[in-house]
Amino acid sequence: MAWNIFRRAEGAVPEQKASATGRVIAWGSSGRVIWSPRDTVSLTRTGFSGNPVGFRAVKLIAEAAAALPLVCQDGARRYEAHPVIDLMRRPNAGQGRAELFEALYGQLLLSGNGYVEAVGGAGLPTELHVLRSDRMSLVPGADGWPVAYDYTVGGRKHRFDMAGPVDPVLHIRSFHPQDDHYGLSPMQAAAVAIDVHNAASAWSKALLDNAARPSGAIVYKGADGQGQLSGDQYDRLVNEMEMHHQGARNAGRPMLLEGGLDWKPMGFSPSDMEFQKTKEAAAREIATAFGVPPMLMGIPGEATYANYQEANRAFYRVTVLPLATRVTAAVSYWLSTHLGEQVELRPDLDQVPALAAERDQQWKRVGEASFLTDAEKRSILGLPPLAAGG
Repeated sequence: MAWNIFRRAEGAVPEQKASATGRVIAWGSSGRVIWSPRDTVSLTRTGFSGNPVGFRAVKLIAEAAAALPLVCQDGARRYEAHPVIDLMRRPNAGQGRAELFEALYGQLLLSGNGYVEAVGGAGLPTELHVLRSDRMSLVPGADGWPVAYDYTVGGRKHRFDMAGPVDPVLHIRSFHPQDDHYGLSPMQAAAVAIDVHNAASAWSKALLDNAARPSGAIVYKGADGQGQLSGDQYDRLVNEMEMHHQGARNAGRPMLLEGGLDWKPMGFSPSDMEFQKTKEAAAREIATAFGVPPMLMGIPGEATYANYQEANRAFYRVTVLPLATRVTAAVSYWLSTHLGEQVELRPDLDQVPALAAERDQQWKRVGEASFLTDAEKRSILGLPPLAAGG
C-alpha cells in the first residue's frame, strides 16, 4: 500500500506557534483603543450635542461672555450714542447683540475659529452675520496671508475676496502652536476626556439594558442537598415575594425565610463601581479644558474654591473676561477699518455682578489715593479723559 507522506494523519493536532509573545500579541490587538474623529463636525456632535458636560461648558462660557455689557469709546470720550452702538444693538434682522456674540463665542469654543461677515456698501456695515466655521476654508497667498475665504454649502461655494481695502470677513482664531491659519479649540484638547465620558455613559446604559443584576437571590437547599422546590412551594414563594417584599410600601421590610432557604445578596463588582469614578474624572477634565470650575457645573469631588461665589468670580476673571476682551478688541479694529475712524468696544466691568466686590475695593483704593490726579485716577479705572473744562 502506498503512503501519502503529505497527507495529515487523522486526528492530528494542527501545528501551533510556540513563541512566548504570541499571547501578548493576541491580547494587545484585542484591546485597541478606538477614538472618535477629531474634525470639527465630529467633535461638535460627540462633545457638544452628545455630551452634557461639553454642552454645559460651552453654553456657560458663551452665554456669560455674550451677556457682558459693552462700552463704546475712543481716545477722547465714551459715547452714549454712536453708529457702532446702533449696529451692535441689532446686528441683523434675526439676532440681537447677545445672540450674535453667543454664536461667535460658541464657534470659537467648538472649532477654535470664529468668522463674522460684513454686509453693506462703503462705510460701516449695515448687518453682521456669524458664519459656521466648519463650512469656511482659508485660501493662503504666496506670502502665507489669506487672500480669500471660501464658504461651501451643499456643493455651492462663495468666495470672499480679502484683497480689497477692507476685509469682508473677520477671522478670529485661538492660539494654535502647530497651525498658521486655524485655531485650536478647547473641544479638541478635551477630546480624549469626552470619549472616555461618552464611553462610560454608553457602558452604564448597556449595563442597565442587558446586564443589570438583581439585588439578590434566594437559594434553596433541601435536606438531601438537592436544590429544587416543588411546584406548590415555588408558587407560594413567588406570591409571598410579590405581596410582602415588592413595591415602595414594603421597602426595607425584613425577610423571614423558612428552613432550607438562604438569601444571597448580589451587587456590582469593584470594577463596575470604578466606571462612575472614571466618568467623574473625565467630566472634571472636560471642565478644566474649557476653563470652567467644576463646582459651577455640579461635578462632585471638586473643592478648589471655598464657595460658589469664589468659583464664579474666578470663572469670570480667568475664562470669560479674557475671551470677551480679545474678541471685542478684534471686532472693534475690524469695524474701525470700515468706519474710517478709531473706536473701541470693550466689556464694562462696572456692570458685572460677579466682580462687584473687587470693583468696589478698587474704586475705594484709587479714590483715596491723594497723590494721584483726577486724570490719573480716571486712567487707572479705565475711563476716558475729561473734555476740556469738564
